[in-house]
Amino acid sequence: QVQLVESGGGLVQAGGSLRLSCVASGRTFSDYGMGWFRQAPGKEREFVAGVGWNGGSTDYADSVRGRFTISRDNAKNTVYLQMNSLKSEDTAVYYCAARPRAYYSGGYYDYDSWGQGTQVTVSS
Repeated sequence: QVQLVESGGGLVQAGGSLRLSCVASGRTFSDYGMGWFRQAPGKEREFVAGVGWNGGSTDYADSVRGRFTISRDNAKNTVYLQMNSLKSEDTAVYYCAARPRAYYSGGYYDYDSWGQGTQVTVSS
């Protein structure tokens, strides 16, 4: 498994932006597909975005497509989630996850390493 540490969460007004970062350690970062998930109170954990091993393939949940951008820097062992035009419904704990495959997956069960989560709160 790889160790993951997220940062960058916080409180922001609706329409604002945040950038989340997730630093990986312990294994070869480029061996992993990476994903961002989120979980709001009383709701199941949901896929937000995924990126393949070299950043060449990405995917997004319909609810964030066009507003969020996932990227990775393998030299820095870091994956990012740029979140723009934030809405109150984006409020959740955001988790970074690593999958020991070249490509991401939309299913949380396909990931074997998780960060501790970072809270994002969007006020309306």
